[in-house]
Amino acid sequence: MACFSSNNKKMLVSMIAVVAALAVLAPTMVSAKQYVVGDDKGWTKDFDYTTWTAGKQFFVGDSLVFNYAQGSHNVFKVNGTDFMQCSKPLVGAPLTTGSDEIPLKTTGRKWYICGVAGHCASGQKLVITVSDGSAAPAPTPTSPSTGAASRSIISAGFAAVMVVVGVLGMFMF
Repeated sequence: MACFSSNNKKMLVSMIAVVAALAVLAPTMVSAKQYVVGDDKGWTKDFDYTTWTAGKQFFVGDSLVFNYAQGSHNVFKVNGTDFMQCSKPLVGAPLTTGSDEIPLKTTGRKWYICGVAGHCASGQKLVITVSDGSAAPAPTPTSPSTGAASRSIISAGFAAVMVVVGVLGMFMF
């Protein structure tokens, strides 16, 4: 066992505390993903959003970005019935900026449609399920084109930090 002076022990304890704090905070700082709906095709008619969502996992803290030509489309958040019937909601205004970001703040099913006449019926609608992520299974690896980093990297990084903290702790006493 190595002997450390009192000042060195204090510095080592401080370093371990900083590393431990980063290990706890890092997953929350880097785990949020921003999904561009439809990737390079954006929010448009005649696109299969069911296929687009395949293999993706959406979590509280992530966000969706709907990109489209302003004035050509819009985005309504709807319920399941309105989604199935391609009906605009009775209350609520559409998003119309052409680059609408929607943060995913709660768990559950989320439904979105374009309210321009005939667009929803032409496939311009999206349904996703948002999870809280605390008991989520390991995600399926994604291709770089999705822009979404794998959460398993964070878990591996956390494990590595904990090993380093444990090893450093052995040398303190």
